[in-house]
Amino acid sequence: MDGWQVMEQASELARRGEAFALATVVWRQGPSSGQLGARAIITASGELHGFIGGACAEPSVIRQAREVIAEGKPRLLLLGQSGQFGDAIPEGRTVVPISCQSEGALEVYIEPVVPAPHLVVVGRSPMTQALADLARVLGWRADLLDWTEFSAGSADERSMVVVATQGHGDEEAAERAVAARPAYLGVVGSHRRGAALLGYLADRGVPADQLDRIRVPAGLDLGRTTHAEIAVSILAELVQLRASGRIPGAAAVTAGDQAGQCAAGPAAAGAAADVIDPVCGMTVMPGAGGRPLRHDGVTYHFCCARCRSEFESNPASYAKKETRC
Repeated sequence: MDGWQVMEQASELARRGEAFALATVVWRQGPSSGQLGARAIITASGELHGFIGGACAEPSVIRQAREVIAEGKPRLLLLGQSGQFGDAIPEGRTVVPISCQSEGALEVYIEPVVPAPHLVVVGRSPMTQALADLARVLGWRADLLDWTEFSAGSADERSMVVVATQGHGDEEAAERAVAARPAYLGVVGSHRRGAALLGYLADRGVPADQLDRIRVPAGLDLGRTTHAEIAVSILAELVQLRASGRIPGAAAVTAGDQAGQCAAGPAAAGAAADVIDPVCGMTVMPGAGGRPLRHDGVTYHFCCARCRSEFESNPASYAKKETRC
């Protein structure tokens, strides 16, 4: 996958609403397999698409990229041998020592790409059209669907759903929306109509904890308002809740979702944790490519055959150095 194919893949991931990081080589010191301007995509689960460097740089970049996705902040890396850059490290750089035999070095800029919020508006009216249009002005992805078009598959756990069907399929639309378990579910209607709808859902077996998450009526209380102003009140509520972190999952990625954060643990993203080569200290991806070696009940991984051989020749010197994030 070359640079332009990487950008096409990035566009596709963004369209699907998936979070990822884009890594770009901005400086190199030969000999190094990474070339100036080379790009790669790293997903939240640690998959890499593209090429930014060989076995020395790749595991470190993947680990750093997953942290960038979790934090939502870009990072500029200097990758090379310990002591190679001396004390003259410009502010804002993160130095990542790698034990590469080629003695090359790379500077890699990693930027997070966080998908736009996803809003699903169910119903057909001047208000729903205004709400969808306003959301798009903010750069959000907004789908406007009639209740007959809407299904549980129209949203996911990161979506925000607003049901504004005005008596046309309220019950069906609300039940389908609950099944999608979105980050936010609001219903446009009076308190009386809302109580009746919640009662219907309860009779249908919707658990109480799910009913409690339904906001009805949706939007900030602005008093008597026009259709356009109702749309503004709903969007204002969504912006307020997202900014305060009170819409769980509405942000594309949180730090706790990433195995790249030590505190979250490897189970957070369903992926194996990175390991450290006990001989040279490099970050190594576990698996067959990490040249696994079992010693005293512990599996160790290595960046290269030389490190594995060094460990085998004198395991007592290295076994205690093996660490996991």
